[in-house]
Amino acid sequence: MALSKIDIANMVTGATPVANGGTGQTTFAAAGLDKRPNVKSIWINGDMAVSQRATSVTGKTAGGYYTVDRMQLDISGTIGTWTVAQESLTSGSAYTAGFANAYRIDCTSATASPADAAFLKVISSFEGQDLQLFKKGTANAEKWTLSFWVKSNKTGTAQVNLRDMDNTRMIGASYSISSADTWEHKVCNFAADTTGALDDDNARSLIVEWWLDGGGNNTSGAMPTAWEARAVADSMAAGSLDLAGSTDNDWAITGIQLEVGEFSSTTLPPFQHESFGDNLARCYRYYQMPVHNKDHQGNNEEYGAFNTGTYSADAYFRAARPLGVEMRANPTLKSSSGTNYFFILSGVNDDINDLTLHNDSNFKTVWVYNNDEASSTAGQAGILMANNLSAYIAFDAEL
Repeated sequence: MALSKIDIANMVTGATPVANGGTGQTTFAAAGLDKRPNVKSIWINGDMAVSQRATSVTGKTAGGYYTVDRMQLDISGTIGTWTVAQESLTSGSAYTAGFANAYRIDCTSATASPADAAFLKVISSFEGQDLQLFKKGTANAEKWTLSFWVKSNKTGTAQVNLRDMDNTRMIGASYSISSADTWEHKVCNFAADTTGALDDDNARSLIVEWWLDGGGNNTSGAMPTAWEARAVADSMAAGSLDLAGSTDNDWAITGIQLEVGEFSSTTLPPFQHESFGDNLARCYRYYQMPVHNKDHQGNNEEYGAFNTGTYSADAYFRAARPLGVEMRANPTLKSSSGTNYFFILSGVNDDINDLTLHNDSNFKTVWVYNNDEASSTAGQAGILMANNLSAYIAFDAEL
């Protein structure tokens, strides 16, 4: 049956005429739908489902990527000791909204009065080429909306900032935690910026930063409600949660969205849930762990295999692995080391302690080698494998 012009128009807009029993809605949010098909979320891993490195680490006094992918603890100076975890949710309003995991930090050693320059924050970073739709630095610059679910034992007001790393500019917004130990949904709006375009490349152009504690250097100014040249004194002038002040303190976040335009809690587009596989593949651009001490189901991977390689000399073994997802940039190797942590399966097993990244590696294919303990016959092939429950091989191209 041939389609009429009206049928084709309805397919394009997504609207069904009221006369035909429809609502006439032309947007997914207005129609009450929970997903915008064929559109990727700007924020990667906003539901905190992917945590390649670990599900929990303890004793952290310095910044780093520790658990949930794309979420980084940022610390300067002495400002508490922290457990960082991927928290599993089984109840609460964030859980009923469709989120099963959160990024959580817990204070295990307090710093009641941080030094002036000290700070504690959680950040996430973005490539400039992924943010061109905000049209920053042009006459048509767009507003920004950041939304998230947050929970803490501390109530009060805290500040979250957008930092333009290409032009050293920033803007802030405040949010308040009203009820202790309760998931609350926050929506923060940021003005458009007609000054300073973001670079159209794979480098870090934007940081989103949640300030949680810090010394006086970070609090003596005023929170910028319009974009400005970055001033450290304005970074958490609207307040923080003083999270490092007691070992009773914790803070958790999930369901993060970054949207083009200005939205309220009632007009905010629905969270764009992805399959775990799609989410994981997007995280692989920044970090991949092809040999892990546990798989994604939590099973031990003592004999996880990296790939087949060869002895190019009697005491030199190397193996290449094409990457399933191209990384943001040429990666660095993050690998365990220890006595007989790996072995080369070849005729007679050849135990080795560590690995080095070969300079032929790039963002599409990685090579590792060992010329310290490897011992066989040049030309012999073998399979590089883990030989310890703590052994892992990972590649890092984080911003």
